[in-house]
Amino acid sequence: MVAGTPRVLRVMNERATLDLLTEHGALSRARIGALTGLSKPTVSQLLARLEAAGLVGSAGTSEGRPGPGARLYALRGEVAHVAALDVRPGRIRAAVADVTGTVLATHTLATPARPGPGGVPAQLTAALDGAARAAGTERPALRRVVVGTPGAFDPRTGRLRYAGHLAGWHSPGLLAEVAAALHPVPVEYENDVNLAAVAERRLGAARGHEDFVLLWNGTGLGAALVIGGRLHRGWTGGAGEIGFLPVAGTPLVRGVARTGSGGFQELAGAQALPRLAGELGVAVPQAGPEGADPADGEAVAAALLRTAAEAYTRPGGDPAPRAAEPPHEGT
Repeated sequence: MVAGTPRVLRVMNERATLDLLTEHGALSRARIGALTGLSKPTVSQLLARLEAAGLVGSAGTSEGRPGPGARLYALRGEVAHVAALDVRPGRIRAAVADVTGTVLATHTLATPARPGPGGVPAQLTAALDGAARAAGTERPALRRVVVGTPGAFDPRTGRLRYAGHLAGWHSPGLLAEVAAALHPVPVEYENDVNLAAVAERRLGAARGHEDFVLLWNGTGLGAALVIGGRLHRGWTGGAGEIGFLPVAGTPLVRGVARTGSGGFQELAGAQALPRLAGELGVAVPQAGPEGADPADGEAVAAALLRTAAEAYTRPGGDPAPRAAEPPHEGT
C-alpha cells in the first residue's frame, strides 16, 4: 500500500468536492466541510484552487437564516460539454449538456430506411453538429459522446446484435468508422435500457439502491441488471435482451421459433399485446384527447393482463394459432 502524498491527498479532496457539487448543486464552505470532514482552512484552500482552475465559481449567498448569508460555490457548467445520441429506426436525437448535466440543446435528425452517402457515421456527425450549434459550441469541443442504441455491441467482435431493425448499423468496421468521423471526441456505446437504468439510479426510482432490475416495454422488450451498483451486460453484451427468451407452450411462440428470433417479444412486446388483445376480445383504446379519464385505460389494461395471463397458463387454453410474424428485434 502506497502512502498518500500531499499532492495525492489534494487531488482526492478536490475530486470529492467536485463530486459533491455535481450531486448537490451550490454549497457553502461550511456544508462542504461537513460533508467531507475537512477543516475550514483546508476547504478554503481547495476551493481557491478550484476557482483558479476555472472549475468552480460563486453562486450567490445562502438565504433563510439570521445574519449574513454564506457564500455559495457551484460548478461552472461552461467548463465542459458532453453529448448523447439516442438512436431509433427513422431518427437520431442528439442532446448537448454542460458539465453540471443541464441540457443546453437538442437536435433530431430524420434517417432514411437505407443510409445515404457516408452511412451511419455521417448521420451521427450531422445530428451532433445540429445539437452543438444550437448549444453555442462545436462538435470538436465536446469532451465525450455516448451513443445509446437498441441491442448491444458484442465486446468480442464490435458488431451490433439484437437490433436487426437498425439499418446500416451492422457492418464489421462500423465502430472504427464512427471513431474516425468524430475524432478527436471520445465515443462510447451503450444499450438504451442500460442507460435508462443509470439515470434511474442517479435521479429516479432506483436512487440509493445498489441492486435492482429495470424492465422496459417500449418498441421492444428489454431489461437492465444492476448488481452491487454496477451494470451487468453479460459475456456478449446481451444480458438484458429478454425479448429473445424462448417461451414454450404456445402456438404463437412455436411459430416464432421457426424464425430463430426467440419468443418473449412476440408474446408480450408492445406490438404483440394489441394484437393479442384483439384475439382475446379485449378492446384496445385509441389515443384520445387530453383530459380523458386515466381510470378507463387502467381498467382496460388490467382486463388485458388478466385475460392474457389466464389464456397462457390455462391447460389447453392457448389462443387460436395464427401465422408467425418476425418480432421487432432489440430493446
